[in-house]
Amino acid sequence: MKLKLVLVEDHGIVRQGIRLIIESEADMEVIGEASCGREGLAIIAAQKPDIAILDINLPDINGMDMLREIRLIHPDLPVLLLTIHAEEILAVRALQAGAKGYLCKDSSSDELAKALRKLASGGVYVSTSLSEILAREIGGQRGKLPHERLSDREYQVLCLLASGKSVGQIAEALDRSPNTISTLRKRILDKMGMKNNSELAYYAINNQLV
Repeated sequence: MKLKLVLVEDHGIVRQGIRLIIESEADMEVIGEASCGREGLAIIAAQKPDIAILDINLPDINGMDMLREIRLIHPDLPVLLLTIHAEEILAVRALQAGAKGYLCKDSSSDELAKALRKLASGGVYVSTSLSEILAREIGGQRGKLPHERLSDREYQVLCLLASGKSVGQIAEALDRSPNTISTLRKRILDKMGMKNNSELAYYAINNQLV
C-alpha cells in the first residue's frame, strides 16, 4: 500500500518539483495539493492522508498556524514542515508545536524520502545538524538569541515588519486590529532592546529570518 501524502506549497514550480520527487518513489503518492493553508486544511479533512507536508510561508495562514489547527482536528496526523530558513531559526518552535519533521528546501531528494518514511513509521525526522542544536537546547548549553525570547505571534510579526510590511498590512494579513499589532510591535522592540523597524530589519537579515 502506498504512503498517501497531501502537499501544501504556494509556489507552483516548487510544488510540482516536490511532487515529482515523491512520486518517483514506488511506495508514495500525492493524493492532494494546495497553494494556501485554508485550502490545505480542507483537502486534509477530505482526503485523510498519512502525512501532510507544509511550507512554513503560506499566503493566508502560515505553516506554523496551520500545524496548530491540524493538531486540534487531526492530532495523529504526522506533519513535515518545509522551509527556506536555516534549521535553527524555526526548528525548535516547529517541533514544540507538534511537527514530526523539519526539512530545509535545499535538502536532497533522498533526504526528503527518508524523512517521509521516518514519519510514516511513527518517528521524528531531524537532520544531524539539527539534532546537535536540539541537544544543546535541552542541555541549556546555548544562550537564547533575542528573537528566541519572542512568542510565536511576536516572532511572526517581527518577520513581517522586517520584510517591510506596515502595521496596517500586518493587521489585515493576520486578521487582527492595528492596535493589537502596534502593541505587539512595542513588545517586540522592548524584548529585543531595539528602537525601530530599521533595527529589527537589520537584525532579521543578519540572522536569516527573512
